[in-house]
Amino acid sequence: MTQATAMMSAPDAKRFDGTTFGLYAATVFLWGVSWIGIRAQLGVVAPEMSVLWRFLLSAALMWGWVLVTGHQVRFALADHLRFAAVGCCLFSFNFISFYYGGLSVPSGLLSVVFSLASVFNLILSFVIFRQKVEPRVALGGVIGVAGIGLLFWPEITGAGFNAAALKGLGLCVMGTLFFCSGNMISTLVQRRGAPLLSATAWGMTYGCVVLLALNGLRGNAFVIEPTAKYIGSLLYLAIGASVLAFMSYLTLLRRLGAARAGYATVLFPIVALTVSTLIEGYVWTPLAGLGVVLALCGNVLVLRKPAAK
Repeated sequence: MTQATAMMSAPDAKRFDGTTFGLYAATVFLWGVSWIGIRAQLGVVAPEMSVLWRFLLSAALMWGWVLVTGHQVRFALADHLRFAAVGCCLFSFNFISFYYGGLSVPSGLLSVVFSLASVFNLILSFVIFRQKVEPRVALGGVIGVAGIGLLFWPEITGAGFNAAALKGLGLCVMGTLFFCSGNMISTLVQRRGAPLLSATAWGMTYGCVVLLALNGLRGNAFVIEPTAKYIGSLLYLAIGASVLAFMSYLTLLRRLGAARAGYATVLFPIVALTVSTLIEGYVWTPLAGLGVVLALCGNVLVLRKPAAK
């Protein structure tokens, strides 16, 4: 789900009623649980192939949504080049990085690393669009990165050095950077007036083309693991985490605006860590607890609106 959506919507209403709360809860839950779904995909099928199956199904559903609602389908060549770039960043390479990272990193920590997308987005916005970074935002970024460092401190130093976990962390950071780069391109696409739904459908389609080519080059078998665990997680990731969460978040943006809706990216790591603790047996340490608190506080500082003067 692109955080670039948070850069281009105006709220229809500011109230936080029961419907809005339901949309907010759905968004946080659907994204929060998705990380355990990624872990469930790993094992028999190559990660690149699992990502391909996920977005083939998601793209088909998204195109159905576009066609039923009558959104624009035809675009200029320059727009298609941008859609292709979005597909590479948002719907292929970033997920491949996270799937491989998930081989050695608990699902809850995957979500915490990804939550730093808000920090990376602001850095890239400064570099690319020359948007000013406030001291409060810079402080939030430093605190958030420090939190991630504490989470992975046992693997970074000491006798318990774990090269596999560090590699997983690096892949997760790379995946987040791909995601944020896609957000920057998505921002350019939105500024050109392309409808969000149509742009996302095309982006998913080009992402599938990239994944198809990559699987062919790597000689991966075009198979699906015939187990309830794999197929169930695939359906959840394609329908729940990709399409339904997107619909909930898009509606939430219209009702609350970008600033308040953006707090979903702070809350879903809490859900993911809770699920990881219950299902994967993730073991908490005082450093890990402090790291999570710092990472979440850093994101809050980045996302919160400054007080009106």
